[in-house]
Amino acid sequence: MAVTQTLFQPSTFAPRRFLRGGHLQTLAGFFLTRNIHLPPPEERFVEVAPGVKTLCHCHWQPHRRTALTLILVHGLEGSSDSGYMIGVAQKGLAAGMNVIRVNQRNCGGTDHLAPTLYNSSLSGDVVAVAQNVIEHDRISRFALAGFSMGGNLVLKTAGEWGSEAPPEFRAVAAVCPAIDLAASADALHFPSNRIYEEYFMLKLRRRFRGKAKLFPTHFDPSRLRGVKTLRDFDDKITAFYCGFTGAVDYYARASASNSVDRIAVPGLILHAATDPFIHLIPETRRKIAANPNLTFIEAPDGGHCSFLADANGYDGRWAEQQIVGFLRRF
Repeated sequence: MAVTQTLFQPSTFAPRRFLRGGHLQTLAGFFLTRNIHLPPPEERFVEVAPGVKTLCHCHWQPHRRTALTLILVHGLEGSSDSGYMIGVAQKGLAAGMNVIRVNQRNCGGTDHLAPTLYNSSLSGDVVAVAQNVIEHDRISRFALAGFSMGGNLVLKTAGEWGSEAPPEFRAVAAVCPAIDLAASADALHFPSNRIYEEYFMLKLRRRFRGKAKLFPTHFDPSRLRGVKTLRDFDDKITAFYCGFTGAVDYYARASASNSVDRIAVPGLILHAATDPFIHLIPETRRKIAANPNLTFIEAPDGGHCSFLADANGYDGRWAEQQIVGFLRRF
């Protein structure tokens, strides 16, 4: 297991028996269910832009101001109820943290709350949530964590803040972050990865058609004609409706690789060498390695956002354990 920087000493990841390899890890992580019961959350709607709200599920410790607040962001077509979001929340609460599970725009049943689409450039939404809990709850410290697309968003936020982040900001963590969007979109189209691309395309087409019904003057469902790949969707839909000239422009401007070298707080990035479709280009790897604030861990296995290990004294969700272990120091 490759580790750069030494501020954090992780446990070694070893895949669960009979679940070796990127595809097995990825699919098992998606399909294996867990019986986790969290305490009832406070539902909070945060206005992240004029006329646009996101739904946050907030779990508070008795002394919320002094506890570390962990702001969690999910991946593409996930929600605050995604398995990894629930898993990290459970572990974070047990470690004495406040936990806020953030739904990105439109996600978690909130399509009606935003006449816009969500996309990988919207680090401002993360900023808005952080500002809300700082001002409304007067928290003394917080950290950001995200998975896949959410990992890109939290790293992008931290990098854009740089040395001018809110004084309450302590750390950032990301699991399999899609910080090189073009490389990952192209990898998703590999023949061996078509099952994943077809899944995402099914969900994205369905969501866009639903948005067109809710906001018929904003969205034209006929633009889906000929859209077969994620790059097609981002070119004809995401870029068109979100202010980019096309997929190339969108990927270039929305990737956290542009700012990861400017992250000025301790950060943890977990990546699997067997992730089927999240690829990091050499230049991004050099930027990460050159930033002394970042700890980069590339496990030899783990798939995409899975990292299923044997359940030896815990539930075997290695990445979730590492995130909470890293952040509890702050």
